[in-house]
Amino acid sequence: MNPLVLKLEHGARLSEGEKILLEDLVGGAVSIAARQDLISEGDAPDHVHVVLKGFACRYKLLADGGRQIMAWLVPGDFCDLQVSILGEMDHSIATLTPSTIGFVPRDRLSALAANSPGLTRALWWATLVDESVLGEWLVSMGRRPAAQRIAHMFCEVHRRLEAVGLAPNATFDFPLSQADLADSAGLSAVHVNRVVQQLRETRQIVWRRRVLQVLDPLALEAFAGFDPNYLHLTATRAA
Repeated sequence: MNPLVLKLEHGARLSEGEKILLEDLVGGAVSIAARQDLISEGDAPDHVHVVLKGFACRYKLLADGGRQIMAWLVPGDFCDLQVSILGEMDHSIATLTPSTIGFVPRDRLSALAANSPGLTRALWWATLVDESVLGEWLVSMGRRPAAQRIAHMFCEVHRRLEAVGLAPNATFDFPLSQADLADSAGLSAVHVNRVVQQLRETRQIVWRRRVLQVLDPLALEAFAGFDPNYLHLTATRAA
């Protein structure tokens, strides 16, 4: 099933008709190479972008050329759902890996939501979860030690991919680089390398050939201090 449908079902009870509408909504997907901007800061896009395969990210570039990744976008995620309200992008969005991206006309999405209470609730839920994830990343950046910070990111991406059926047996595609992790966690690439080696040596993870396996999800979550409540994946599916 379309990962967008699988994700939004965690936020609202969708009718079969609404699921079909969502399937049709992202029918015109295109393949995008890795490291390509989908939207740049200052843009006012007329389409909503949806990740269907691969990884993308929200990021800001600093004056010295440094990059801070502010969120990972995985299959089922909207990239820019509410930018039409704000007028223009205040950050950029790019693919991290080869990706399949759906392009949804904003007016069509608005029309569907206006006539569907279930979809309206699901879209609000998705927006609020994005804000919740950003808040948790801020906590990690401010208070979690480096090893727990990286482990927390692994726990999060595992739970998010599991929610859309893409992490069987706690194993999933994870073709990000250690430089991507460094830019996400606010650490140097050297520091990230040491942390990843520590997690490997303590048998917390196996990461090779662009595939990550969490060997004991509950143990890694305990080590990271990870509580999945901020992902709201057990939200009541009210109409």
